[in-house]
Amino acid sequence: MTKKNSLGRGLDALIDTSREDRPDNRAQAKYIGSVDEVDINEIDANPYQPRTIFDEETLNELASSIKEIGIIQPITIRQSENGRYQLISGERRLRASKIAGMIKIPAYIRTANDQNMLEMALVENTQREDLDAIEIAISFQRLIDECSLTQEILSQRVGKKRATVTNYLRLLKLPAEIQLGIKEHKLSMGHARTLVNIEQPKDQLKIYSKILDLDLSVRKVEELVRNLNAENEQEKQPKTENTLSQEYKELKSQLQSFFNTGVEFSRNQKGIGKIVIPFKSDDDLERIIAIFDKLNS
Repeated sequence: MTKKNSLGRGLDALIDTSREDRPDNRAQAKYIGSVDEVDINEIDANPYQPRTIFDEETLNELASSIKEIGIIQPITIRQSENGRYQLISGERRLRASKIAGMIKIPAYIRTANDQNMLEMALVENTQREDLDAIEIAISFQRLIDECSLTQEILSQRVGKKRATVTNYLRLLKLPAEIQLGIKEHKLSMGHARTLVNIEQPKDQLKIYSKILDLDLSVRKVEELVRNLNAENEQEKQPKTENTLSQEYKELKSQLQSFFNTGVEFSRNQKGIGKIVIPFKSDDDLERIIAIFDKLNS
């Protein structure tokens, strides 16, 4: 039985399946890299499984299919030191097989270290099982933190564009309430990506509530976020001359008189601003510098 490589580098690239890993006892049917029928009760769960929720209805549907036609794609396991096996990928198939009452299950038998386990479980699930966006983001972050991967290398591992990886990771910066909403499918990835573009968490939660209350489309949310960001940016901008107090207008007039040139003076509501002294030529610049020199002398 030949395994089709549909994941770019493929899962084989993440695991060592060399012949040196096979047991010397040729009488043993189950050797590393083989596909064999394994007792379902000898397989332990994968501790690195990123999926946390399995839909019962779809599991039962898969179980019915397995009863009718069996398992088309074997699961992948590794041999444990205690003589048992540990699941690497294919937990839905394993769970459905138990529901179907199967005693044995076809499995690829491989060797893999803990980093391989985490990488392979992630690739298997993101490619075939449609994890929710937060589960994917958490798994990506674990690969970065626990396996010391850069975003660039991570994107190669999982077969996704660097920008896609970045977009998933940014979801983890959202408030916990919004992350839970994503997990519960209350809003789409498109909604979530738009909310990430809002600077303040309180504003993110405000728009999130509107999405739920008004069932807003992604396009409508994008419009709300643009307007909100424009308003916030306007507040950051320094006040124009017309909004300056009389005191600052008089100060501006004094500076213009002192430097004998038009002076730009602006400040925002927090008192942050700038004074700009323009010059028309190199000679004009030297004249202004000479004024500062006199002040310092």
